Amino acid sequence: MSIDLTQRPPRSPRVRLGGYVILPRLLDKCRAEIAGKNGEYHYNCPMDQRFLSFTGIDPEALKAEAAKGLGDADMFSWIEKTALHKRSDYEIAHWSEYRENAVPSDNESREYISAQIAKAGGAAREDIGTWFDFLDFDDYVSFGGKA
Repeated sequence: MSIDLTQRPPRSPRVRLGGYVILPRLLDKCRAEIAGKNGEYHYNCPMDQRFLSFTGIDPEALKAEAAKGLGDADMFSWIEKTALHKRSDYEIAHWSEYRENAVPSDNESREYISAQIAKAGGAAREDIGTWFDFLDFDDYVSFGGKA
């Protein structure tokens, strides 16, 4: 179940598993790290930590489970059983929508994103506003796409 993130990006943070945004991307990065093929991507980064905190999942326990070679469905079942914070479908949907629409909330983050977009040739791109917009853009241009 490993993925080579030196050859292609992880799934978009918008892709959902069990209603959770971020989770499929987190699993891709985790599996790639286990395989030593994570490239520039980092498992348990601040965005991953938002999911881990919301569910109460220990990142090392999740990594150990992923190392067994489980697919997404089995990993989700494990998460449902293991999560310290049991969430309703409503809570998951609300959290996922909030995360999907989250924007950089401090000047340092906004400046960083603006600089990265300009560096990639996208200075005229005024449609990149959320963290997820930025990650999708960054993944695209990192693998040869044009800004």
